[in-house]
Amino acid sequence: MTEPIQSEQVRAYLDSLVPARPAEMQAMEAYAREHNFPIIGPAAGYFCYLVARLIGARQIFELGSGYGYSTAWFARAVQENGGGVVHHVVWDDKLSQMAGHHLAALSYGDIVQYTIGEAVEALRQTSGPFDLIFNDIDKQAYPHSLPVIAEKLRPGGVLIIDNMLWSGRIFDNADQSEATRGVREFTRLITTDPDWVASLVPIRDGLIIAQRK
Repeated sequence: MTEPIQSEQVRAYLDSLVPARPAEMQAMEAYAREHNFPIIGPAAGYFCYLVARLIGARQIFELGSGYGYSTAWFARAVQENGGGVVHHVVWDDKLSQMAGHHLAALSYGDIVQYTIGEAVEALRQTSGPFDLIFNDIDKQAYPHSLPVIAEKLRPGGVLIIDNMLWSGRIFDNADQSEATRGVREFTRLITTDPDWVASLVPIRDGLIIAQRK
């Protein structure tokens, strides 16, 4: 098992700088800790919310949404930006139901649209353009998702993609798993394509932030 990129001290400090969350979001964070469920966490979530606010995002699509923790941050931004829609997409019906319960309790029920299915195909079938797309699907599928994202994201829109440090696996040349190769290849594609401006922000497990020119 690879070691975390950030020290526990740095991670805790970054999380401590995030303003207090509603009780429902704290319950979602507690569930993740208790069940070892991978959510983006407070610091990365707050950063995503900040980016969505900065660009005035009102149309957001999530590729892979879990039980709605990241969705809650994006829905908050959309609500404060004047309203719109956040698309929550997962394969699993139970996760979709959990998300619906949490997000309704946070009063985001009228902002979130739920889809159960394969995320990239769902994006392909959904009318755009979108102001912001968040990508947290299976890592081996990252490279193949980029053309669809580019098609659906408006010029000037922002892509945020999670797990781009991949717990340090990207630095291990012996790791040639499909997931690790997917993260490496997506990083190469997005940082060398002249149609994108991209930077990797080392919060939690690494977020790439990219603007479509």
